[in-house]
Parts: sequence; structure tokens; C-alpha cells
Amino acid sequence: MITLVTIVHVFVSIILILVILLQAGKGAGMGSAFGGGAQTVFGGRGSQTFLGKVTSAAAAIFMITSVTLAVLSSRSGSVVRADAPRPAAPPATAPAPSSGPASAPAPAHAPAPAPQKP
Repeated sequence: MITLVTIVHVFVSIILILVILLQAGKGAGMGSAFGGGAQTVFGGRGSQTFLGKVTSAAAAIFMITSVTLAVLSSRSGSVVRADAPRPAAPPATAPAPSSGPASAPAPAHAPAPAPQKP
């Protein structure tokens, strides 16, 4: 599922880039920078062209696939956590019952001998 959404996302982003580059600029003259083209900048647009409609649709699909990819990737487990080895649990062994009197437990290792003076 995530692969399909990723393919659609990449395809729509390429289409969106191409459609935006094909559109003509609105009020790109030097006069509009100093207030001469205020009407074209703020509202003399008229009806939307075919490229404008394609841009709007591609932008909507791009946003939907972006949110979908974010949700799908947050639900899947992390790669780091999935590949981490689980520590092996030591086998549970019951202590052997002692038949003799209770004694102190044996040390795990013998103490090091004291250094000899020459």
C-alpha cells in the first residue's frame, strides 16, 4: 500500500511541477511592482484556465498523498526497532534442594593472591 501511494505521490509531484512551469505569469511586468498592475494582482483574474484547474487538482492530490504517507509511515514500526536483536533470556532453572545444613554460598571467583614483597 505504501509503495503504491509513494508512486502516485512522485507522479503527481512531477505533473505539478510541469503544469506550474507551463502557466504564464500574472502581472510580471515592472509596472506591477510599483502599483501599476494592482488590478491584475488582486482580482482581475477572470475564470480559471484549464492549466489552473489541473494545478488545483494536482495540488489537492499531492496534499492527500502527503498526509496518507505520513499516517502510514507513523503506523509502521521503525526499521531500527524491527532489526534490533532481542536479548536471549537465560533459562529458568530451579535451585537444587540441599540435603545438608545451610551454608554460605560459594564465591563466584577466587580472590587474587596478595602480591609478594621481594
